[in-house]
Amino acid sequence: MQSIISVSRLSKTYESGFQALSDINLDINRGEIFALLGPNGAGKTTLISIICGIVTPSFGTVTADGHDIITDYRAARSIIGLVPQELTTEVFETVWATVTYSRGLFGKPRNDDKVADVLKALSLYDKKDDKIVTLSGGMKRRVMIAKALAHEPTILFLDEPTAGVDVELRRDMWDVVRGLRDTGVTIILTTHYIEEAEEMADRVGVISKGEIILVEDKDRLMHQLGKKQLTLVLQKPLDTLPESLVPYNLERSEDGTELVYTYDTQAERTGITRLLADLSAAEIRFRDLQTEQSSLEDIFVNLVRDRR
Repeated sequence: MQSIISVSRLSKTYESGFQALSDINLDINRGEIFALLGPNGAGKTTLISIICGIVTPSFGTVTADGHDIITDYRAARSIIGLVPQELTTEVFETVWATVTYSRGLFGKPRNDDKVADVLKALSLYDKKDDKIVTLSGGMKRRVMIAKALAHEPTILFLDEPTAGVDVELRRDMWDVVRGLRDTGVTIILTTHYIEEAEEMADRVGVISKGEIILVEDKDRLMHQLGKKQLTLVLQKPLDTLPESLVPYNLERSEDGTELVYTYDTQAERTGITRLLADLSAAEIRFRDLQTEQSSLEDIFVNLVRDRR
């Protein structure tokens, strides 16, 4: 696929000597939803801030739809919208005035039809004359997105877009983001909600200690790195494992009523048939079993842990 953002050998060291980013190489495809995951202090905000022209890189290059963010700053910035994590709006202004003003900041001529289209897409049009101070937290978040879309960018950064939003409104926001992607906008989001990335993203990037440690198609990532667990609920508690079961690396619950077997779904043999046969030979009976696939959160935690 064609890249719309290209980051090459990007590094950032602050005056204090802290290196926030180290040799970042990243391509984001046109029209995708890309989720950038990482623990606090990993470098997510610094990376976004550099691409958006807020922070100056120490080394490396970044282009947005072919425009260098340093040498062709105006063109690059005109196609990028940013929704920061913090709600920063003039609370006593109306929704309409706030969004219209944001459009003007980018030198765009007044276009009431465009502003109306943005507000309608975000279910804000009936609130256009309301002062922002009167809006709910979810609606204020939508106003932030409307401000970022007012100048008709083709790239939209969402930094923790559903922070502080309840579950119902979070799902509404997911629908909004998908709708934007369907209109051709490329979406890059950072999130602490792993289920948000799992639900929405086409691809996932993981950043840790200022380095990109993985970029992968979400479904392929879960297919390649995801593990399955077989949980056996025993008829009687088990105090110790027989020697014949040690090779399976089973996890025994504290009360001895469950055994958990982790296996690779991509392996030629899962070992389950042999395990069940050995359990029977050891006269260990179970009354129930269930399987569970690793989530994106499990994969993320393991990746970051391995880098420590």
